[in-house]
Amino acid sequence: MADTVYLKFEKNTEVHSRDVALGQAGQVYCADPSVQARCRALKLTKIREGESNRQVFSILDAVRLIQEMDSGLTVSNLGETDFIIDYQPEGSSRRIRHWLKTVMVCAIVFVGAAFAIMTFNNDGDVPRIFQDVYLQMTGREPAEVNVLNVSYSIGLPLGIIVFFNHFSKLAFSSDPTPLEVQMRTYEEDVDTTLIKNAGRKESGVDVS
Repeated sequence: MADTVYLKFEKNTEVHSRDVALGQAGQVYCADPSVQARCRALKLTKIREGESNRQVFSILDAVRLIQEMDSGLTVSNLGETDFIIDYQPEGSSRRIRHWLKTVMVCAIVFVGAAFAIMTFNNDGDVPRIFQDVYLQMTGREPAEVNVLNVSYSIGLPLGIIVFFNHFSKLAFSSDPTPLEVQMRTYEEDVDTTLIKNAGRKESGVDVS
């Protein structure tokens, strides 16, 4: 009875070696440990200097490699039919770039959020609304700093922290934050676009 090799590839897998084996690109399982080890060691690709660090492959590439090694094996795919290998070299310079990008994004988001809040307050004339509410509730003109101003100033950042669910290592629940959901959606869209673009280039139809 022929052995069955089970493959499971994620849509995007990050690797840190230019020589990419099948076992690095995804999960490979076989009831026969020796067959599994041989399949995992099969060379899927070598990412050369000057090539794109993101390369798209089909499950048929993996099936072909396994069949060339042993035509008697049966291959069963349990994952993606098309997948991306994302080569990212390891090193301190990469970590420094990531930290610089993180600091830059945080600065942009901070300034952008502050500008958006100030613009909203100005368009909605929030100070005037507070004055009217204070006057109606107390019967006298509010001081320049009053309980409504203070409550609003405290409640706004507190509400943002609660909404995004995480503050430093503190999490109010195990659910992903709205930002994490949006980032995951963005990554899925990018991966899908890369795979579709690769398919169009191979078929001779390209819109780029």
